[in-house]
Amino acid sequence: MSLKSIMRELKEMKDGIGNISKRGGESMLWRSRTRSHVAPDQAPLESEFAEQSPWANLPPELLLDIIQRVEESETAWPARAVVVFCAAVCRSWREITKEIVKTPEQCGRLTFPISLKQPGPRESPIQCYIRRDRATSIYHLFYGLVPSEGESDKLLLAARKVRRAICTDFVISLIADDFSRASNTYVGKLRSNFLGTKFTVYDSQPPCDSIIPSTTRSNRRFHSKQVSPRLPACNYSIGTITYELNVLRTRGPRRMHCILHSIPVSAIQEGGTAPTPSALPQSFDEQLSPLLSLKGKEPVIDTSSPSLPATPLFSPGSGEPLTLKNKAPRWHEQLQCWCLNFRGRVTVASVKNFQLVAAVEPSHNVSPEEQEKVILQFGKIGKDIFTMDYRYPLSAFQAFAICLSSFDTKPACE
Repeated sequence: MSLKSIMRELKEMKDGIGNISKRGGESMLWRSRTRSHVAPDQAPLESEFAEQSPWANLPPELLLDIIQRVEESETAWPARAVVVFCAAVCRSWREITKEIVKTPEQCGRLTFPISLKQPGPRESPIQCYIRRDRATSIYHLFYGLVPSEGESDKLLLAARKVRRAICTDFVISLIADDFSRASNTYVGKLRSNFLGTKFTVYDSQPPCDSIIPSTTRSNRRFHSKQVSPRLPACNYSIGTITYELNVLRTRGPRRMHCILHSIPVSAIQEGGTAPTPSALPQSFDEQLSPLLSLKGKEPVIDTSSPSLPATPLFSPGSGEPLTLKNKAPRWHEQLQCWCLNFRGRVTVASVKNFQLVAAVEPSHNVSPEEQEKVILQFGKIGKDIFTMDYRYPLSAFQAFAICLSSFDTKPACE
């Protein structure tokens, strides 16, 4: 049997599982209307149907060979969706697929949702673009060089801008139609101060064991076993973005600094590594599991207070955080404007355009090549369309949050 025919049957089987689940959900809903008891808010397990299929009983050696061929042949979206289909067949397929698929740092590709919170590749950057919808204040992050004609590009993340009395929030989700913090698609948020000069990045899960959730006076304390998985998720402060004041407009373009508390400066040193989560938390208990190892301390969970601190708490063993700064542009005499070399990825002049490099000291022992390497690049290519290219040690989520800060109004910085 050819590889194409195998993929065709996998897609058909995946569609069949979805249809059975949908019909089962509809019949359960109809029966619940005629009975007085309350049914659990859960969909039927798809694995029960998949385990009965002949695909679940393939020899491990054959299964490993099939999934390896699929992973190597389908390197770009939307064709790479078949790799996700393989992981959805059954438990044995899922385990082998997760073993074969490498992180973006290793292979330079995005496959599963957790890839959005893993560091990008060290050499060539991952190229994406952002589409802004002014009417709905929603920002879409797509995987690709530029928008395609058929609008079939892979949606990676979406953010909705929410203006408040004393701040502005950008709520980030895996999908573009659900920004509730109670949803399992919530991945984090970006919050600004009143002037729009300082932003704090919050993650829905701890990137490492040393970070403790944000604390405020209005927080309520919960024990992990007393919290329902459907309650709002935690918020872990993982970074801050600061724009220098430029009230008199005498300092040229915007100047920004990013302090990434979740990434140590040793990550860009020779042989260094950045924190790499392996899975998204499925419940509130999983989010609190690193905190339960802290003896004598009760975890403090932020619910939805509008006044969140900008600095997280660290354990004594955590290293110095990585700091990024925008690359200084040069003044072009003929064009009479500030210029940066975006290597063709940015075509429209904008105050939002920037490139970020590492801000290190000589004591950090970072090579000159690493200091000059552009870690994040953002710029305008058309009306409400911007490119975003990122690389190690940033993840897609962290890069997207930093770029969102450029969209907020900053009257005192430009």
